[in-house]
Amino acid sequence: MSAAETRRPRAALSFRPADLIGQVFTPQALDRISALLDVDTERVVTDTGSERDRALLAEAEVLLAGWGAPRIPPPLVPRLRAVVYAGGVAATCLADPAEHAARGVRASNARAVNAAPVAEYTLAQILLANKRARPLEREYREHRRMPERPSDAGNYRRTVGIVGASQVGRRLIELLRPFALDVVVYSPELGPEDAAALGVRTAGLDEVAAQSDVLSLHQPLLPETVGQIDARVLALMPDGATLINTARGAVVDEAALVAELRTGRIEAVLDVTEPEPPSPDSELWTLPNVVLTPHIAGSIGRELHRIGDSVAAEVERFAAGLPFACPEDLGGPGHA
Repeated sequence: MSAAETRRPRAALSFRPADLIGQVFTPQALDRISALLDVDTERVVTDTGSERDRALLAEAEVLLAGWGAPRIPPPLVPRLRAVVYAGGVAATCLADPAEHAARGVRASNARAVNAAPVAEYTLAQILLANKRARPLEREYREHRRMPERPSDAGNYRRTVGIVGASQVGRRLIELLRPFALDVVVYSPELGPEDAAALGVRTAGLDEVAAQSDVLSLHQPLLPETVGQIDARVLALMPDGATLINTARGAVVDEAALVAELRTGRIEAVLDVTEPEPPSPDSELWTLPNVVLTPHIAGSIGRELHRIGDSVAAEVERFAAGLPFACPEDLGGPGHA
């Protein structure tokens, strides 16, 4: 076999800070990548103004990038053929995604991979919410005696409303299948055939809010979804219902939510807020019917290794001449 036939494509790593490499990739994942790409795992591009980093980029045929990576314009990567992004949107690290696409650059992202822990977190919160676990725990601690168990507690035949049939929303639907729950979805993009394939029914936002014992948010942050969950929608939720937000903080009107929570009528589980963290004087810190977690639903700790393994798998597909498992259209809407 000739040297040309065994030559590994040159690759560059781009994360900021550089020590994210050790958090995302296990040694085994880096070994899988190094077996197929000529990459120095000790050299990480963090600054496109750096002469050293520009030299790395100039030779790169494959860019392995992730959180914090600087935006790279096409002239700095004249040989680039593919981007494998350890995050939600590969275009985040490209200064002109459409130009890269016009040059034939292919891209992959880890959005679907990161959907798994978000859906798992949400599933856990749904099951606890329907069990009335947190209100009962508060009462138990306060009175130090066995509380009366509500007749409407439990997960059997409860209704879970999902706003947004995103990758997280769809993954959550899969996780909910083993449970005796009725799942109703509001998503303008979800047609009847897709809904039938997912095994869910669809309805308008107002109807979903009014029917849901738990209302879980998974819509993207777009101009039309900013403040989408407002006072009117919140007022439609049944007494004792729980709102779960793992989407973006800005899809909820916080002032309206706080006003509703003050009444004690509903509960909330918030993994995201706007701003993040909430302002120091926000009542979200002190309201007893709020579970406030610091944006942990997505990949953290060992879960980051799932993303690193997915990057390695995409590199293996690239080396074998196969399409990416999780492709991203760099020339598509939103990447112009």
